[in-house]
Amino acid sequence: MANNLFATKSIAKLMQESESGEHGLRRTLSATNLTMLGIGAIIGAGIFVLTGTAAANAAGPAIVLSFIIAGLGCLFAGLCYAEFASMIPIAGSAYTYGYATLGEFIAWIIGWDLILEYLFGAATVAVGWSGNVVSLLKSSGINIPESIASAPLAYEAGVFSTTGTIINLPAVLLILAMTALLVVGIQESARFNNLIVFIKVAIVLLVIGFGFQYVNSANWEPFIPARELLPDGSSRYGWEGIVRGAAVVFFSYIGFDAVSTAAQEAKNPQRDMPIGMLASLGICTLLYVAMSLVMTGLTSYKNLNVPDPVLVALTAAGPGLKWLFFFTGIGAVAGLASVVLVMLMGQPRIFYAMSRDGLLPPVFGKIHPRFHTPHITTIVTGVIAATVAGIFPIGLLGELVSIGTLLAFVIVCGGILMLRKTNPNIPRPFKTPFVPVVPILGILICGYMMINLPWDTWLRLIVWMALGIAIYFLYGRKHSKLRKENEAL
Repeated sequence: MANNLFATKSIAKLMQESESGEHGLRRTLSATNLTMLGIGAIIGAGIFVLTGTAAANAAGPAIVLSFIIAGLGCLFAGLCYAEFASMIPIAGSAYTYGYATLGEFIAWIIGWDLILEYLFGAATVAVGWSGNVVSLLKSSGINIPESIASAPLAYEAGVFSTTGTIINLPAVLLILAMTALLVVGIQESARFNNLIVFIKVAIVLLVIGFGFQYVNSANWEPFIPARELLPDGSSRYGWEGIVRGAAVVFFSYIGFDAVSTAAQEAKNPQRDMPIGMLASLGICTLLYVAMSLVMTGLTSYKNLNVPDPVLVALTAAGPGLKWLFFFTGIGAVAGLASVVLVMLMGQPRIFYAMSRDGLLPPVFGKIHPRFHTPHITTIVTGVIAATVAGIFPIGLLGELVSIGTLLAFVIVCGGILMLRKTNPNIPRPFKTPFVPVVPILGILICGYMMINLPWDTWLRLIVWMALGIAIYFLYGRKHSKLRKENEAL
């Protein structure tokens, strides 16, 4: 049984499946498209929502250090991802990489973890988008009733409570609209994303450039506030707060993971995948650090625990930056929409890869005959994500997505170490430098951030994984194509 659980799928077979074209995904994305997809997923909730939340509830002005720590963890993991993506350029991201190196059971664990990452990731960003839309419309004199524009559940210090509202309707509508766009086609979705990326990066640069002129350095003091113990046993501020903040904002960086899910739709994946992932990571890290400095310099970090922290920071600067309100609101709304688009793009391709291997029912691998997209899984993903976004608050969702992302990165870094031993001579168009140092540092940094997330976040991850393991043994293992092939030998 153990041999079946940890049987690996040969890279030669994976490449044969990739090149056969039998599964119907079109190779239409260039290196620029992939970089834009990465930026589209990375520049969004981190800047427009989670920067403020993490500063107020975890790190204070030292949120800058949180982004640097998270960026380093992402860099090491990203270098490992890039090697895998250049060797195994097919849909599935870390799930496929795990199947080739660590075995079927670990691959299932990764795939199930990625479902958590993308489903809840899309929902998290949609909730942030809703808060910004409500604020933007309010500034224009249009008031959306709170009863249909905020989560009916609240979560604080490990305790759920009701808010008296009905549903977060704007978040639900956004996810449904992005789902419809993704069903129509990947190239159409990429064009839409490229346009949005240009808009939001331009606006972020405007806020950084003009905002620095109004920074009050007194807001950075103390740069690292004293440690405070919270009712649930966790703490904020101090070094522990910085690391917890890094773990929370780490969610912002999963864009390059989303890029890897589109490997089977890249024109020249061996060259373009590493470029797309690492270029988007580098650009976005610089923007995050600069933006967090500006926001915490314009107002006290204590004021940023709101759905629209950038607008709050600009308001504190006075009338000199009032002209940026409208543009920033548009940038947040458009930018967050593109993040939801990329998150919803990644998840169906994980389902698709798992179905291709027999671990999920064949319906999850169906491709639309006209649009050549995994339309059924796209619709299923959209409906579930819309339901989650309509009910739960952003803080809870953000931590849950972060721990799932960190776990996937730890496993990918471990996979590189394993592959260098088991397949040292396989062609590698891109090689992770300084092995084993880089993957080990990726494991240590990402693992350390996981440890600093609250216990109840770990508990929810454990419950989710237990559910996934049950599904694997009840369905996936019995229908595994690899297991059947091995038994036939």
